[in-house]
Amino acid sequence: MESDWARPVVHWEIEAVDPERIAGFYRELFNWEIGAGKVKAIAPGLGAPEPQISGHIIGGRESRVVLNIQVRDLRASMEKAVALGGSVLREPFDIPGGPTLAWITDPEGNRVTLVQQ
Repeated sequence: MESDWARPVVHWEIEAVDPERIAGFYRELFNWEIGAGKVKAIAPGLGAPEPQISGHIIGGRESRVVLNIQVRDLRASMEKAVALGGSVLREPFDIPGGPTLAWITDPEGNRVTLVQQ
């Protein structure tokens, strides 16, 4: 049997009540290149380890950081999250031309996006 592997963070997002203000804050604080529009893409920084991950800023009803973590088996990971005290927020859905995602929470209510390539 093939050994299991650590689950890498493959993307992240910052949800903000005032995304323009938050984009300005991070742009100035870290010299980040942040795009415009509803989903403000943030380019990987210089010197980041390979493979470089990126993120984005998006508007929301509350402020929070969401990690997108790659998994081998979406359904198995969702079931394990529930068994460990988490919950499922959204069943798997496909991103056109991209991966399949599902939303869970950890036992304290923090949202995590599961990513199956």
